[in-house]
Amino acid sequence: MADPKGFLTTGRETSPTRPVEERKQDWNEVYVPGGLLPIISKQAGRCMDCGIPFCHNGCPLGNLIPEWNDYAYREDWQAASERLHATNNFPEFTGRLCPAPCESACVLGINQPPVTIKNVEVTIIDKAWDSGDVTPQPPERLSGKTVAVIGSGPAGLAAAQQLTRAGHTVAVYERADRIGGLLRYGIPEFKMEKRHINRRIEQMRAEGTKFRTGVQIGTDLDAAKLAKRYDAVVIAAGATQWRDLPVEGRELTGIHQAMEYLPLSNKVQEGDFVAPPITAEGKHVVVIGGGDTGADCVGTAHRQGALSVTQLEIMPRPSDDRPAHQPWPTMPMVYKVTSAHEEGGERVYAVNTVRFTGDEQGNVRELHLVEVVFDNGAFVPQEGTERIIPADLVTLAMGFTGTDQSNGMIDQLGLALDARGNIARDADYATNVDGVFVAGDAGRGQSLIVWAIAEGRSAARAVDAYLTGLPSALPAPIRPTDRPLAV
Repeated sequence: MADPKGFLTTGRETSPTRPVEERKQDWNEVYVPGGLLPIISKQAGRCMDCGIPFCHNGCPLGNLIPEWNDYAYREDWQAASERLHATNNFPEFTGRLCPAPCESACVLGINQPPVTIKNVEVTIIDKAWDSGDVTPQPPERLSGKTVAVIGSGPAGLAAAQQLTRAGHTVAVYERADRIGGLLRYGIPEFKMEKRHINRRIEQMRAEGTKFRTGVQIGTDLDAAKLAKRYDAVVIAAGATQWRDLPVEGRELTGIHQAMEYLPLSNKVQEGDFVAPPITAEGKHVVVIGGGDTGADCVGTAHRQGALSVTQLEIMPRPSDDRPAHQPWPTMPMVYKVTSAHEEGGERVYAVNTVRFTGDEQGNVRELHLVEVVFDNGAFVPQEGTERIIPADLVTLAMGFTGTDQSNGMIDQLGLALDARGNIARDADYATNVDGVFVAGDAGRGQSLIVWAIAEGRSAARAVDAYLTGLPSALPAPIRPTDRPLAV
C-alpha cells in the first residue's frame, strides 16, 4: 500500500489547465506542461490498495492500478512504467483520452472523490518517455508468418504491436495519408498532441511493424486478394458509418458531419493547409450531439474564432451526482464539463432539430428546434416550445451506426454482419472467414479507446494461437476473476 493514511489526509487534486484565453489562441494541449509532477505522488498515495480492486473491473484493459500507484507514490517511475505497459500498449493515449471508468469504480469513490487514476497514468508514461525508458522491443526470432492489419487506430496499432513482438511479420494498412486513425484525424490537437502518436509509430517501426498509408482496402486493393497474400488478417477499421439527420434543409451548404469538419483542423496542424476548408471563423456555430465528439467540435470552433457556439442534446441534462439507478461501481451518466465547455458557448438539453432554413444562395442560416420529453420510448415534442437560433455552420456529432460498407471490403471478403451492422465475430475475435479476425469498433460498435486497445490485444492473442497452432504466450487482458482474492 502506498500511503496508509493518504486517502484520509490528502484531497483529490487534478491536472491544472492553462488559462482559457491563453489556450484558445493556440492548439497545444490544454494542460499546464509539467503541472502534474509536483502533486502526483501524493495523489497516487490516496490509493488504498483494496483487497478487491474494483478499478480493475472498471478498466477493460485490467490495468494494474494499485501496483503502479504504489510505485508512483514512491517515485519509482521505471517500475511504474513497467507495470503500466504490462496491460496497456499506449498509456499516453488513454491517459489523455479515456473517460476513466476505472475512477468510477474506485472504492474510495463510494463516499469520497476517487483517486486521480488517469492523471497518475499519464504522468508515469510521460516520465518514462522523458527518461528514455520506452524503447523498441523487437522479437528475438521471426515466425515466418505474415499478418495484415486493416486500420491504424488504437485497436489496429495494439494488435500490430503485439503480433510483431510475437515474431510475426505485420503490415498495417491505413486509408488516410498518416497513421493513427481517429487519433490522428478526429481527436483535436488540444486534447492530444500528435507527437505522442509519432513517437509510438517510430517505436513500432523499430520493432519491425510495416505501415502502408493511403491504401483503402476494398477500393485501392481488393480485400480478398489481400487475404490470400497473408496468413491472417485483422480488421480494425472502426465504426465509421456516421449517423445523419434527415430533416428539411439538410442539403443546405454549411451542414457537415463532425468527422468531415474535425479532420481538417488536424490537417492544418500537420501543415497540409494554411486554413481549413471548413472553418467556424466569424460564424454562429451549432453542434448537434452532446458527447465527446460534440465537445471536440465546440473546442475547435472556439479556436477558429466562432461568433457563438451552441451545443444541442436531445437527452435531458444529466444530474451532477451519481443517479440512484447507476450505483457504484458502474460508470454513471453525470453532467460533465470538458475543457472545451470551460471555454464558452451554450449547452441546450432536451431539444430536437425540426428543420434548417437558409439564404438565397443555399447557405444554412437558421436552425429550428423544439423542446422534447422522453416518454414511453419516444421523444415527444412540446407544443409551443419551437424556437429559432442562428446557424451559419452546423456539425452533426450524433455517433456512428456501424462499419462502413461502401468500400467493398466486407463484400469482397464475404463477411457476416450482426444485427447492429458490425462485423460478426466469435469469442476469439474470428469472423466467419477463416484467418480473418476483427477487433475494436468494427466488431464491437462505437466504444471507448480502452476497449479498442483491449480488443486489439485480445485479437492479437487469438491470431497468434491461430498461426502457431499452440496456446499463445501473449498476455491476455487481466480480469478480476483471473486473480486470486487478496487475503
